[in-house]
Amino acid sequence: MQQSEQIVVGRIGAVYGVKGWLKVQSFTDNPESIFEYSPWLLSQKTECEMKVVEWRRHNNGLIARLEGISDREEAARLTGADICITADELPALADDEFYWRDLIGMRVVNSNGYDMGVVEQIMPTASNDVLVVKANSNDGFGKSERLIPFIQSEYVTAVDKEAKQIQVEWPSDF
Repeated sequence: MQQSEQIVVGRIGAVYGVKGWLKVQSFTDNPESIFEYSPWLLSQKTECEMKVVEWRRHNNGLIARLEGISDREEAARLTGADICITADELPALADDEFYWRDLIGMRVVNSNGYDMGVVEQIMPTASNDVLVVKANSNDGFGKSERLIPFIQSEYVTAVDKEAKQIQVEWPSDF
């Protein structure tokens, strides 16, 4: 496997049954999309590549059987492992779409040219995602953090991937 940035797309949960099946917690938008990636790089104390032999929905969750795992004891050693893929396996997005990981670390500047800080994380909410912007240490308005809704065309007016900058329509003192 080539060295590329690893992205966590899920986690191995508890053992299911006695034939090596495991519960799978998916972090992908569509939970079943996690099975479109292969092989998985499982990361716990060590890393290992695993292929999914079969999977299915079970109640409100997902379960899977991995290649070479045929009993409960073997499966139990994998519980709690992160399911990773390489960044180059992610599907390409339209120009106006972004992965959260691409927005983290971008500088946020409002329409008046005020440097509001850097995106530290993104918080999902029921209505829309919210940029958590860590303000500069010498912020003129005494802010340490700003929460800006990530609503394109309304508050987020431009995202420049090359310049690593997000243009927002947001008051400097808010």
